[in-house]
Amino acid sequence: MKTATNKHRIGIIGGTGLYEMEGLTQKRWVQVKTPFGPTSDSYLLGTLEGREVVFLPRHGRGHRVLPSELNHRANIWGLKKLNVAWIISVSAVGSLQAKYRPCDIVLIDQFVDRTKKSAEHTFFGRGIVAHISFAHPICHELRQILLDAGRDAGARVHDGGTYVNMEGPAFSTKAESIANHNSGFSVIGMTNLGEAKCAREAEIAYATLAMVTDYDCWKEDEEHVTIEMVVEYLKRNSKQAQTIIRTAVQRIPQEPNCSCHRSLERAILTDKRLWPAKTKRDLMPLLQKYI
Repeated sequence: MKTATNKHRIGIIGGTGLYEMEGLTQKRWVQVKTPFGPTSDSYLLGTLEGREVVFLPRHGRGHRVLPSELNHRANIWGLKKLNVAWIISVSAVGSLQAKYRPCDIVLIDQFVDRTKKSAEHTFFGRGIVAHISFAHPICHELRQILLDAGRDAGARVHDGGTYVNMEGPAFSTKAESIANHNSGFSVIGMTNLGEAKCAREAEIAYATLAMVTDYDCWKEDEEHVTIEMVVEYLKRNSKQAQTIIRTAVQRIPQEPNCSCHRSLERAILTDKRLWPAKTKRDLMPLLQKYI
């Protein structure tokens, strides 16, 4: 199916309510074959507030993919192939501090990695070595746009925070939750770190709307997290997230212009003459401007 465009698209990764949002027109689902295997689902292309957007159901339609089964490389490679230059991630998280209440939104700016998947969070290897800068893993410019849009929508939105990325699929033990709380971390989830690392390598600006659904299990006077609780608060958050996204897409620049879009300029160490042909072909959407 033809997907060529001269415009840079905006990617949105999240759940069902997002790709069914009001105002999304010219909708069509497309499949993208990647050298890294299957994506979570097909991509939904459309127009929202005059901008070309691409939605990806993170866990597949019908929620069929575990967090630990997410193929971040395939998902992000497919978005890059579709000319996505910005990604808005909408994710359920547990709160690790009392000030982050259910239905609040945290505009995180840092990660702590508790996964065992680092080899699956990079496109590189197989003969091409690259080391991206990841001190500031969230795009500042895109995060600011989402922060302003959230405040304009009247949401309880928090500026900054640290996201602990656990493996899952089980929720935290009480000991783990208390340790994360005592460390001063902000929220906990199972999905965003791999997306953010792959997006940075793909030179895609990435920011997260972390939607608080529960207090994990560190807080003695609160009910411990259950899947029913998460789903209920996600439903409540969905309309608010849609409002923020509709506002934000209007404010995202037409052309990529931040440092995230140049993250590979000084990151690739391997001499171009030594790049293996297959690896070069597989990474062409990422490497083409450096060839």
